[in-house]
Amino acid sequence: MAAPLKLADCLGAGILGSTGDFARRFMSARPFRHVAIDDFLAPDFCGELAAHFPRFEDEHALNEDGGVGGKATRPGVRELGPAYRRLDDLVRQDAFRDWVGQVTGIDDLQYDPQYFGGGTHENLHGQELDPHVDFNYHPISRQHRRLNLIIYLNEEWEDEWGGSLQLHRDPHIEPGRDEIVTLTPLMNRCVIFETTERSWHGFRRIDLPAARRSLSRRSFALYFYTKTRPAEETGAEHSTIYVERHLPEHLHPGRVLSETDLEEIKNLLHRRDQHLQRLYRDVSDLMEKLNQPLQKATIRALRRRIHEFESSTSWKVTKPLRAVKRLFAPPKNDPDRKA
Repeated sequence: MAAPLKLADCLGAGILGSTGDFARRFMSARPFRHVAIDDFLAPDFCGELAAHFPRFEDEHALNEDGGVGGKATRPGVRELGPAYRRLDDLVRQDAFRDWVGQVTGIDDLQYDPQYFGGGTHENLHGQELDPHVDFNYHPISRQHRRLNLIIYLNEEWEDEWGGSLQLHRDPHIEPGRDEIVTLTPLMNRCVIFETTERSWHGFRRIDLPAARRSLSRRSFALYFYTKTRPAEETGAEHSTIYVERHLPEHLHPGRVLSETDLEEIKNLLHRRDQHLQRLYRDVSDLMEKLNQPLQKATIRALRRRIHEFESSTSWKVTKPLRAVKRLFAPPKNDPDRKA
């Protein structure tokens, strides 16, 4: 068995000595706790990761609708060659997780061997990521998702190209009233941020200059978990929650729309339509599950319990139960429905 990697050999010069400074920056950051660390990995190590970044392949770029999109992900990190096996060896060891815990104040961080939602990410020209909060429980271990750690691997990037990470206080409100921090995805920059019910983040549409269309937005993403978390931070289980972007601020009454304006509006409407289609599909899937035999037995049991509860309590609490009864009421042709 190989000896554990030494943090000092893998991380950039001065990183370990600046742990206290990173911790102070993390705790005081707005709009939520985060820290950006430049020159995070040893230069040669980061160079190897960039040089051996996996090429974009359609089979790794399937979107939520089953079609080929502009984002490719590779969660099988150890399959990507020696440099990525070394990176995986680094982030899985206790010493690294303890160091991340010192920076963030979160103890007993758990590594995710499945890299669920993580691994290498590559986004092409035209891609964007609406502001969102991440899923909050690991689907297999059921542990609490606590931190995102992202290492960027882009030789060059400008905020004007889109694609820069944006952290939001509240993307539901108009951008002019929102508090937004923009972090450029530069080579060897590591961003660590908390995952909570308010850690809204995303990036604007990538719009590369014609002479830079060969570039793509490349990163490595790793998520840390804990077995428990403070009660005040614990929410009901949910998947990723997105908020569609607002109309651009430069669109106002009296403005003559340009071709670019029209394309941007069409893109926003298309993305909203896609979101609605996904929601309709999710509702259909849920209704199908409710009609399965096991679910039918569960619903019949719920109906009985509702009837028992309603019969045994005063009229003051029966009215709120009517909505629940309507939800679980059998259809007219159901044999469970009384004549």
